[in-house]
Amino acid sequence: MLLFLRRWLRHLVAPAAGVVYLTLWIVAEAGRSDLTAHVLVVSALAVAIGLANWMPSTSLGLVVVVPVLQALRLLDRPRDTTWPEYLAIAIVVGIIGAGRSGLLRWLAIPALGVASAAAAWAMVVPTVADQDVWARWTGSLSGTRSDLAFLALAIAGASGIAWAVGVAIGATWRVGLARVRVVEAEQETEAASAELRAEQERARIARDVHDSLAHSLAVVVSQAQGAAALTVRDGPAATALQDIAEVSRTALGDVRALVERIQGTGQEARHGLADVPHLVEDMRELGMQAVFEQHGDPRALGTEAGGAVHRIVQESLTNVLKHQGRTATARVVLDWRGPGLGVVVTSTGSSPLVALDGPGSGVAGMRERARLVDGWLRAGVGDEEHEYVVTAWLPTLGGSSVPSGADVTPGLPAVVGAGAVDATGPGGTSATGASR
Repeated sequence: MLLFLRRWLRHLVAPAAGVVYLTLWIVAEAGRSDLTAHVLVVSALAVAIGLANWMPSTSLGLVVVVPVLQALRLLDRPRDTTWPEYLAIAIVVGIIGAGRSGLLRWLAIPALGVASAAAAWAMVVPTVADQDVWARWTGSLSGTRSDLAFLALAIAGASGIAWAVGVAIGATWRVGLARVRVVEAEQETEAASAELRAEQERARIARDVHDSLAHSLAVVVSQAQGAAALTVRDGPAATALQDIAEVSRTALGDVRALVERIQGTGQEARHGLADVPHLVEDMRELGMQAVFEQHGDPRALGTEAGGAVHRIVQESLTNVLKHQGRTATARVVLDWRGPGLGVVVTSTGSSPLVALDGPGSGVAGMRERARLVDGWLRAGVGDEEHEYVVTAWLPTLGGSSVPSGADVTPGLPAVVGAGAVDATGPGGTSATGASR
């Protein structure tokens, strides 16, 4: 919930700044009849501020195009009271600098340079029809060239400072968010580990109950039916023996059903397949280049299997964040084209957020989750440098089963290379469980 509120508050900053910018200009210039034509310019700059988070490319284009058109006298140029409108350039590049798009962040630098030069030209260079420029407003005697250079550098400098502040704020926010996400993931992993240990214990007890009680009930059913066949038909003894056999058979079915429930999760899973795209989106919010793909037509998947898919993808992406960094690339693929559901999480990165302190239990936990729903999972280094691949298969309802540990991954894309299976890491350590 806190992550959701932070995300939406960040998106609301730019629209709120645009509204405040336009409101302050209206209040400051109210009553000036000669400024009606300038409303279009200020409105365009306010829109540029408001769109800086949602449509950064459009916003950056507006703060460049508007001053250029003013310099060409195609839009109403600034007056002695309206020239502070160019503060919008600094606001927009600051917001874009704080954004997560690295390409736009660096494109903002040449854009602010062009916008600053055009804004300075619109304020300083006079025309025959319009001599009301910067020199007359301030009484400057330094000349047009000096005023042009001074204002261009001043606007560019102020915008550059705003951009640098935005970059610093954005980086701080993303690092803090990554730390929060890692802490939350570690807490969820601990809770999942405890839950998994409890499930394993329940499964062990269930197997013991089934092996002893079910066998005894089966013997009772067999003996009762055999004894009934030897007695007089329709006699009291035969009826009693048939009742014993029927009750024992019913009890045997109840025991088997109880064992199946004990071996399951015990309650409806809180997360499933529908939450997998949100996991990928969370990674994108942290700055990771994460993509989600789905191939084939989705089919029915059991509740426990859906929860297992969610946990496998969640743990895989958390491992990417922890062991390969926020700048890593990740690809999550759900493939329905085989007899079951194939899950592949491929990642590449070499900037870990946390130091390795020995082998972890993440991969073992994922493998156990897949096993509990009659699937399987493998994890290890891929064919490319700094690549890690997690491959899993889970049965769909009504789908055919695949033996655990099968060498063939049915229906999965070619991204799963041989290096993803039984690969070894540095020093001969098995990558299947290497520090994850």
